[in-house]
Amino acid sequence: MSLHLSSVLGVLVAPRAHLDYPTDLGEFASWFSTDADCLDYLRWLRWPKGFECESCGGAGWLNGDGRYECSECHLRTSVTAGTIFDRTRTPLTVWFHAAWLFSTSKDGISAMALQRQLGVRSHQTAWVMLTKLRTATVNSGRELLRGDVEVDETFYGGRTPGQRGGRQHGAKLPVIVAVERHQPRGFGRCRMGIVDRVNHATLRQFLIDNVAPGSTIHSDGLNSYIRATGGLYVLNAQPAPGALATVVLPGAHRVASLFKRWMLGTHQGSADWDHLALYLDEFVFRFNRRTSRYRGLVFLRLLEQAVAHGPAPYHELIVTPRPKRIQPTPPSPALRSQTLTLERPRERRPWRN
Repeated sequence: MSLHLSSVLGVLVAPRAHLDYPTDLGEFASWFSTDADCLDYLRWLRWPKGFECESCGGAGWLNGDGRYECSECHLRTSVTAGTIFDRTRTPLTVWFHAAWLFSTSKDGISAMALQRQLGVRSHQTAWVMLTKLRTATVNSGRELLRGDVEVDETFYGGRTPGQRGGRQHGAKLPVIVAVERHQPRGFGRCRMGIVDRVNHATLRQFLIDNVAPGSTIHSDGLNSYIRATGGLYVLNAQPAPGALATVVLPGAHRVASLFKRWMLGTHQGSADWDHLALYLDEFVFRFNRRTSRYRGLVFLRLLEQAVAHGPAPYHELIVTPRPKRIQPTPPSPALRSQTLTLERPRERRPWRN
């Protein structure tokens, strides 16, 4: 989404700093000091011209329970229903602070760091919040890469017991990296994806999903690219074994190196393979917006896609659920772990008291 839904005299305009999104932490704190402020911002993102029923397109009114009712089909819904915030029990101030740290920090944030900074009671809650935000980093209508595009494969993971080589099937996950090459220098957007095996079929499907037809594909001379690009792309293969590959494909190697460094630094290499695709999406989302003048614009883009994305329930996020623990007596509601809101009344200089 390149343009925001707000309009001036019916004409779509680009998001405006200080009006459509905060530009720094101080402005962010002043905008979203209460849960009601956060809810109103989500309402503005979802229905910039007022409530519009997603079923029939009719208008409606706000009921006393906080839900909107359509005047035509009488469908009732809320601001967060049908988004990644659907049925959440975490206060929106906590969600917004998590989204700000997730989108504006150069290296993102881990679940452990999020739990410590925001006072989230459960590590599971922090992990679920970040995982849901990762699911919203991919815009279904994003433009394909075009022009001169470097494409190369890399491998992620550690040595598997019983495997002799690091690149054997099953030892590491093959990841395809594609980066736009600008002239005379510089790089544009990137795409990354996991494949089962590196062959002409998987490479061709990756190219179709991420690169516009007619683009020039720069590769390192792997024979699979000949069939993968046939009829759709122009292939420029330059065989470069060993260290010379970084000279032939500097962009793809730089992106792969930055991703691995980020995984080892921010997440300490603890991300499992089952969720590696989400980490790739997060890295691509932040990398492609690295030149934004204000980091608040990245925050806006994340929330735009969060309200447009469907619900991401917990049972769909986990791959191998753990068995439930047997508890003789369930804890009382007062003792259950819950995340407190970050909404606070203004303090009168407590250090003076």
